Amino acid sequence: MAAELASQPQTWARAAELRAEQAQLPARGARIAVVGCGTSWFIAQSYAWLRESGGHGETDAFAASEAFVDRGYDAVVALSRSGTTTEVLQLVGELRDRVRTIGIIGDESSPLVDLADTAVTLPFADERSVVQTRFATTALALFRASLGEDLTGAIADAERAVAEELPAVLTDAEQYTFLGRDWAVGLAHEAALKMREASQSWTESYPSMEYRHGPIAIAAPGRVTWQFGEAPEGLDTDVAATGAHFEAGRLDPMAELVRAQRVALARARAKGLDPDSPRNLTRSVILDA
Repeated sequence: MAAELASQPQTWARAAELRAEQAQLPARGARIAVVGCGTSWFIAQSYAWLRESGGHGETDAFAASEAFVDRGYDAVVALSRSGTTTEVLQLVGELRDRVRTIGIIGDESSPLVDLADTAVTLPFADERSVVQTRFATTALALFRASLGEDLTGAIADAERAVAEELPAVLTDAEQYTFLGRDWAVGLAHEAALKMREASQSWTESYPSMEYRHGPIAIAAPGRVTWQFGEAPEGLDTDVAATGAHFEAGRLDPMAELVRAQRVALARARAKGLDPDSPRNLTRSVILDA
């Protein structure tokens, strides 16, 4: 996990240059769904917001197990690091000869490569660790570049996120709540998942404006409320009044996720846990037939 998360500035830069692969993604104006499980679902949420808000076409994000895909979509994008996740394979198989499917896959030898109509493989971003870091963010870098974004600033922020010293107020906290707005909501959910998976930490995540609608009740001294992207006006003051630490993420939200990944890793090490093989988890969820 340590080596993989540290390589993200390089893998993002490589993804940004994959023009042929970006051209295989749905064209501007296409109406699409993006599906995935776990981490991939959260990345799908971020991509969907960016694509639709940027005027590229209506874009919905679903967990593969709960996807409503019979809605006249022009294409369905399936994101899967392993390419073996049961729910993703089942859904793509059901869509064969009905809707164009595009797989974004880490393992280029996986069954999803042949099952999808189009396979975009990112083997340089695949991982050995069970806990995902670089594949998810590299896929999002690919998506962002395909929408015309210049990732120079995000990559520079990632380099800073990998190198900077982590403050004790983050690594030693009792509880974490991650917040995001717009496309950063999915990244806030992913940050919370990383903390749970790698370090068994108590974490929650919400859209930023939802935080005052109940979740702020658990804010207290020794706990962290971590904002990805610009915070709603006055939220920092509201959190400060609880005694909790408000971490105003000032980096690109994708780079802020890298910081959270590092906190998860640091906490796992402090607890004597193996983040590459966390309890109750495997690299891919493969269900019995």
